[in-house]
Amino acid sequence: MIMSQNHTGLIFFPAFDWAISPTHPERQERLLYTRDQLLEEGVFDLPYIHEYKPEIAADADILRAHFCIPTVERVITPSHRVAAGGAVKAARLVMDGICDKSFAIVRPPGHHAMKVVNGNRGFCSINNEAVMIEVLRDHYDVQKIAVVDTDCHHGDGTQDIYWHDPDVLFISMHQDGRTIFPGSGFADETGGPMARGRTLNLPLPPGTSDEGVLWLVDEVVLPVLKDFQPDLIINSAGQDNHFSDPITHMAMSALGYAQLNEKLNPDICVLEGGYSIQSALPYMNLGIILAMAGYDYSGIKEPGYESGTWRQDDRIMKTIKQLPDQALPVYFDPGDPPHDEGDLVTRDKRVFYDTEGIMEYQTETLRVCGQCRGALMIESETSRSDQSVCVDIPRRVCPECREQAEKWIDTERARGEAPVHVMDKSQSRNRD
Repeated sequence: MIMSQNHTGLIFFPAFDWAISPTHPERQERLLYTRDQLLEEGVFDLPYIHEYKPEIAADADILRAHFCIPTVERVITPSHRVAAGGAVKAARLVMDGICDKSFAIVRPPGHHAMKVVNGNRGFCSINNEAVMIEVLRDHYDVQKIAVVDTDCHHGDGTQDIYWHDPDVLFISMHQDGRTIFPGSGFADETGGPMARGRTLNLPLPPGTSDEGVLWLVDEVVLPVLKDFQPDLIINSAGQDNHFSDPITHMAMSALGYAQLNEKLNPDICVLEGGYSIQSALPYMNLGIILAMAGYDYSGIKEPGYESGTWRQDDRIMKTIKQLPDQALPVYFDPGDPPHDEGDLVTRDKRVFYDTEGIMEYQTETLRVCGQCRGALMIESETSRSDQSVCVDIPRRVCPECREQAEKWIDTERARGEAPVHVMDKSQSRNRD
């Protein structure tokens, strides 16, 4: 049955020259099987499906989202530029009215890359969604954005980048961090002093199936999105919740992913994880594409799937039904700000780059401000490098926060003990 109503753009980039290793599932075949499946199903012949080439992200695009230490060139490859550029292209297709929806089926993935980048972690070096969002903010009139991360691993990089940003709602549904990398994403991680409740984490027990995920979307994600009223909904579309994925412990199906996408109704999807590269990922990508475009997806069935086979234990549903009571008050009633105007608030973080074996030690200082998002300074030191100082000046910065940021910059440069990196978004095109 054809019910299509959405012109849907696909951007496809398998990254032939980048892999964790020749036999690791994060390699080019990860997407080549999907492309074969889409060709076999005739997806590219459907009238509402259109394929486009990716852009290539420039240094300026990447440096709106990241502090790359020591330089952009040292922490990424050309494939990272194309993957991020693929996400940017997906956004432009929607914002320019060329497509109703779009899906960037690209690799390397990005949602574990944080604001400060010292290397690769969780297979990610730069955050494709964050690069895309900052390009959108620079070139289009976009105020409020929601990112719903449905990867099996907590989207800790995206959370970190938008921790202090009240205009970006970040929701992550993932396998409980006590059982999987990166070991974070708990209910008490709710956003910085001026963005409390704009980060929602929904940790799921191992073994969660379609039933649990779709119930939680109805009970938490959709009511929050309805209230937040974002200009854009972005699905950080990891697909490693599948029952056959070799590095996770969940029980979703391809049909469940299609149903999830139909419920979320995202404007843009960006592929993240998913490592059952032959028997699951092609079918899940197919289901997401058909759901986005409005085609009937009910006939999708991957190898090993039988209806009712992958049902979750009743104890799992009992745990999941506790999550709305934890998450909804965080969003709807976050309480008064815990700090006064002008306070300097610090937090210490340790960030482990599992791919490269680097440990990073960060001290973050934020000027609390009711007029803008606040000036931010991050002091970063790793097990392989000396300290760097990063200063983030937000869009629409107020005079007091600019003064604080310039004081940090002048002080550190006069001290001369560490390189100073400056991200001045107030100089961006849409700064007012």
